[in-house]
Amino acid sequence: MFKVQTLNAIAPIGLKQFPQELYEIADEIPDPDAIVVRSHAMHDMTFAPSLKVVGRAGAGVNNIPVNLLTTLGIPVLNTPGANANAVRELVIAGMLLASRNICQAWDYVKRLENNNETNLDQKIEQDKKQFVGFELLGKTLGVIGLGSVGVKVANAAMSLGMRIIGYDPTISVNRAWELSSEVKQASSLEHLLMEADFISLHVPLTGDTKNMLTHSQINLMKTGVVLLNFSRDGIIDNVALANAINERKVFAYVSDFPTRELKNSSHVICLPHLGASTQQAEENCAVMISKQIRDFLEFGAITNSINFPTIEMPPTNSVLRLAIVNANIPNMVAQISTKLAEAKMNIVSLLNKSQDKIAYTLIDINADLPDSLLTEISEIEGVVHVRKISLLK
Repeated sequence: MFKVQTLNAIAPIGLKQFPQELYEIADEIPDPDAIVVRSHAMHDMTFAPSLKVVGRAGAGVNNIPVNLLTTLGIPVLNTPGANANAVRELVIAGMLLASRNICQAWDYVKRLENNNETNLDQKIEQDKKQFVGFELLGKTLGVIGLGSVGVKVANAAMSLGMRIIGYDPTISVNRAWELSSEVKQASSLEHLLMEADFISLHVPLTGDTKNMLTHSQINLMKTGVVLLNFSRDGIIDNVALANAINERKVFAYVSDFPTRELKNSSHVICLPHLGASTQQAEENCAVMISKQIRDFLEFGAITNSINFPTIEMPPTNSVLRLAIVNANIPNMVAQISTKLAEAKMNIVSLLNKSQDKIAYTLIDINADLPDSLLTEISEIEGVVHVRKISLLK
């Protein structure tokens, strides 16, 4: 019986992916095999030795101590793309809100005094010119980051008659296939910043992307640019941005991450982290992460991991599968294979993958493995974690 701890409310349709006869699920449970989390802050948590995997029902992992979990041999999985449509729709809405001054106009109407209807109409006709906006048709949208969300935003904006320029030096082959052939490739970030009327950010917050846009980058932008940030706070230098808004260099800033410096500006539209806040997105994330956790616990497969390589080995007719986490250093597979050979264990199938400083190996064998041999393998210098997975379902 596997134990799964949920640190946040997870959509029931996702939890139903765990068969009751194999899994026990609770928000408080001793010695969990897996943790499922959305936004719960995990950095101060102590992790039980039983923990094998952490699954984030969403894309961002800033609330998860990834480096610590990596040293413990624990993969961190997430669900890129599961909420992509929800974010895409919100980005398009954000562009419309900004370009047509919709929030300001709505607030103006709510504040009007309840005079008679004739006076109300006259007042509106007199004042509406202050909310004159501009159309998206023909404008240039710069998309920084062409992952699952960025590609969808680019394609959707193109259908509105916008010209699209994209920048992502690490775009995957799969995303490139999804991207409209009419999207123009920016030769550099600076190239995109100088050409775009709208700029939408779709990159994770990392050491490389923190303060990606600061004074010097903002100065390259067109006067009157609209910035949209549905990625993470910290990608834009808020002080530099506030100055640019006050100087009217930036016409509007639309963000899913309110900050004290910006939230009260009349040219800022801050939303309370609504990017994935649709029933469909929450359900998609829950189903996706539950299936990935099951595949890892039951077969050792790793999909969409932040800190481990992607790996999947189809089940064979073997009795047992070993899942081994070790340091990515020479001679590890040979040492493990030697231990099995000395114990007269025949390897039916073996697959090894690595990512940065960590490596992960799946080995199928046609006999049960004595605990003493499991201990010997775990004591090889560089082995972080080893577990047995029964293939006799």
